[in-house]
Amino acid sequence: MTTLTQLHTEIDERVQIIRQNRADWLCGKGCDNCCRRLADVPQLTRAEWELLQEGLADLPPARLQEIRSNMAALNDQRAAPVTCPLLDLTTGSCTVYAQRPVACRTYGFYVQRDLGLYCHDIESRVADGALDDVVWGNHDAIDRRLTSFGEIYALTDWFECWDNGTQIEEKQPSRMPRK
Repeated sequence: MTTLTQLHTEIDERVQIIRQNRADWLCGKGCDNCCRRLADVPQLTRAEWELLQEGLADLPPARLQEIRSNMAALNDQRAAPVTCPLLDLTTGSCTVYAQRPVACRTYGFYVQRDLGLYCHDIESRVADGALDDVVWGNHDAIDRRLTSFGEIYALTDWFECWDNGTQIEEKQPSRMPRK
């Protein structure tokens, strides 16, 4: 088991525990609110990108062309919110769900100490006290572990290099990597 696979397993276990204890949990199949309202272009480590490439390689050419267009549009977009370029807008589902990055796996189930929660719907429920019994995952600990998975660049940068057959080291990142 790779370290990224091990991390995914641990995250999936935490998510499962929360879902088992909360049948009314908001994050689940059919909810794509977070995918449509990102604060910025997703940032991925090299290991996450290598896994994501497997999912992209399995997509039909027409869907890959849609993603290519979405990526190009993101390069020109300067304001938030950002819609994930991997989201199928018709179905509201992730086209590479099995290979999705850690940030996507943890969203709605993990929190960062300084930043708190992100989804307005979950924040509202927390403010009302409806989720006082939830044991949230520690996203700060996840971020520390991610540092061992290689350099971090914007999804658009990884994709552009992959699409052009170049290496990420040959280009400057278009966005600042996450810390």
